[in-house]
Amino acid sequence: MKQFFITVAAVFAAFVLFFVGVPFLLITMIAAASKPTTPSAITLVVDLREGLTDQSRADPFAFITGRPLSTMDIVTSLYHAADDSKVKSVLIRLPEGGLMPAAAQEIRTAVRYVRSKNKPVYAHSQGLYPSTMVLASYTVGTAATEFWMQPRSSFQVTGIATEEMFLKRAFDKYGITPQFQQRYEYKNAVNPYLQSDFTPAHREATLSWMGSVYDSLISDAAIDRKDAKLDAVKLKTILEAGPYSAEKAKELGLITNLGQVEEIEEAAKAKGGADTQLMDIESYAATTVSTGSQTIAVINGEGPIMTGKGSGSGFGSEAQMLSDDVAEAFYDAVDNDKVKAIVFRVSSPGGSDTASEQIARAMAYAKKSGKPVVVSMGDYAASGGYWISAGANAIVANPTTLTGSIGVYGGKMAIGEAASRFGVDFRQIGVGSDYAGAYSAGKPFTEKQTQAISNWMDTIYNAFIGHVAEGRKLAPERVREIAKGRVWTGAQAKQLGLVDETGGFYAAVAKAKQLAKIGDDVKVKLVNYPNNKSPFAMFGKGVEASAKGFEALSFLGWAASDPRAQMIMKEARDARLREQGASVLAPEPYAP
Repeated sequence: MKQFFITVAAVFAAFVLFFVGVPFLLITMIAAASKPTTPSAITLVVDLREGLTDQSRADPFAFITGRPLSTMDIVTSLYHAADDSKVKSVLIRLPEGGLMPAAAQEIRTAVRYVRSKNKPVYAHSQGLYPSTMVLASYTVGTAATEFWMQPRSSFQVTGIATEEMFLKRAFDKYGITPQFQQRYEYKNAVNPYLQSDFTPAHREATLSWMGSVYDSLISDAAIDRKDAKLDAVKLKTILEAGPYSAEKAKELGLITNLGQVEEIEEAAKAKGGADTQLMDIESYAATTVSTGSQTIAVINGEGPIMTGKGSGSGFGSEAQMLSDDVAEAFYDAVDNDKVKAIVFRVSSPGGSDTASEQIARAMAYAKKSGKPVVVSMGDYAASGGYWISAGANAIVANPTTLTGSIGVYGGKMAIGEAASRFGVDFRQIGVGSDYAGAYSAGKPFTEKQTQAISNWMDTIYNAFIGHVAEGRKLAPERVREIAKGRVWTGAQAKQLGLVDETGGFYAAVAKAKQLAKIGDDVKVKLVNYPNNKSPFAMFGKGVEASAKGFEALSFLGWAASDPRAQMIMKEARDARLREQGASVLAPEPYAP
């Protein structure tokens, strides 16, 4: 039966290669020969309703699956649009739920830059509903020149809340034994397996970063709504007294206008005259080119950090930061004599300690070559994400970026007892030391294995502490005080000395120019690394990744609809991380 599914997957992959791949390559070559053009007068449309990645990714199947919009695409395009005489106005469609706070702050900064060039920005919402971070969506809206809502829609922006599912009682009931060690009490990524409620440290840390995010977003919105005479205290009081209708929100000064989408489109286009056309930001981004007399390399890194290489993507695959690719990007940037500095964009909750160290060594090589490295933190730069950031010449983080989580954990799930209830027996044999079979799923760790794992984690934790102390020029004792696996926001991290400045991507570019002794008034060319591969190479990688995905989906046909499948696939990713010695993966404490 297994061979049957493999054969079916192989046949399907061949089908895709012939009937989709060949037309794709033809389309790609035709598209490469003709560059999109912009109308003479445009209203740039930014639709945030379908979710964001932090960085754009090369995907050979984007013409089928759609290319996800990225925060970096939006920000760089808005900065370009601000100085483009063809762009007369900007229209932002807000999601009904939330955005990642750091992404919202990046976009807000770009919106304010567009407005500083005397170009109006319009925001439209068809309703704001309770989700973890709906306040972040509202903050983007407040940055606009005019903030419209659809009549009779709902305005439910009342705070920030998150929910954790704890599994300890279920594991106890079914004989599953989670065995994890943490360094230290704030390293709560595995707490849902070990506890039935928040521990005091888990609760303290979560409320701390949530409070920091909340205050930062409220402050941003209050600055942008000052015309309505809403300071931070008054705005917070009004929001928490909700929810409201759109009509009531306008009466309270929370928004500026009521109207349908068609009405705000006409209002935005009117700023450019009768010939103004709507243009989506994806199409506009394809027409922009970074130019300048000096070159700064932008190295992109998003997702869990793993060893390996190959940036090609399969159908629906998530971003991964592969250490060979990122390290190679640093070496390539060093070898390019035109590159004067490097901005490393990091958005990652962490991952493999060895992969993180490989990237950190490549960064050290770049610094030694005389090219300053500035880290720009995205949504996350925590645990392994902080490991790869700590050695930079400077670190710039958004106030609501989640960073820190300087800590380590490791362990396994012992499921032998649970499996035996269903007639499944684990039987392990092997040669060598007792530790060779330590990660058997069928039985718990022995006392000797537990001690060996504890020693190994202490070694990694101490190395992490030493790396941060050296990179940030802090005493190791001070790093130990603020580490313990605790997550901090960018604003908190700045106070602790873990980051240098709060700000977005272009603040990091400005810092890189300063360190490279490039004048403030000198325009720089931004060149992305790793460089996008050719369509042929991308397609080959894509088919390889997708064929593996088809094989798995043949066996798990229910994967798309059954939540159990999602848990299994996440466990598969985490299993690979564990195989690599992954122990610096931070919790992922919120979703939009």
